[in-house]
Amino acid sequence: MVRILAILSLMLGLAACTDATSDLSRPVEPLGDFKMGHAIVVAPNLNMVGISKEASSEEWVTAVDRAVETRFRRYDGGKFYHLGISLEEYSLAVPVPLVPSKSGLSLRVTVWDDAAKAKMNEETHVVRVVQVLPSYGMTREQQIASLAEEAALWIEKWLRERMEEDGWFATAGSATVASAAPAAAAAPVAQPEG
Repeated sequence: MVRILAILSLMLGLAACTDATSDLSRPVEPLGDFKMGHAIVVAPNLNMVGISKEASSEEWVTAVDRAVETRFRRYDGGKFYHLGISLEEYSLAVPVPLVPSKSGLSLRVTVWDDAAKAKMNEETHVVRVVQVLPSYGMTREQQIASLAEEAALWIEKWLRERMEEDGWFATAGSATVASAAPAAAAAPVAQPEG
């Protein structure tokens, strides 16, 4: 019985790892005129919260940078935009037999328009990722990678929302050309369900 539970936990853990990256194998859906210039990921005040496995700031910066680069280098729009990402908090699940555990990552995002030399969002956008994980089956490194990949996905979803609602990344020929001044409205916090 324990073996069956361990195998099921492993399968669920592997499935959780692939959800955030499953769209990367499909054709790229354009993100307006977005082309990533720089992605700067920093963690000057990264805090571990709750009962958690430890991870260094460097591990987090590397994982989030890799996930952001993988997700956003696919876009080849006509204008450069830069992403500033500050990692704030994390928690890595500690295995407890037969009890699902939670892992989480919280970060702040700012988007810069290279041509306008200005921030597009006045307030930093907060992304909070929470994953319920099986008690066995995911290593610390897999948890970090999974949270980073899901955070990158939620950043993309937020950028798409801003494109639809505020005209971000609009090309000159599109129906919704962004105004010269970026929208000042704060975006809702992206939180995955489940």
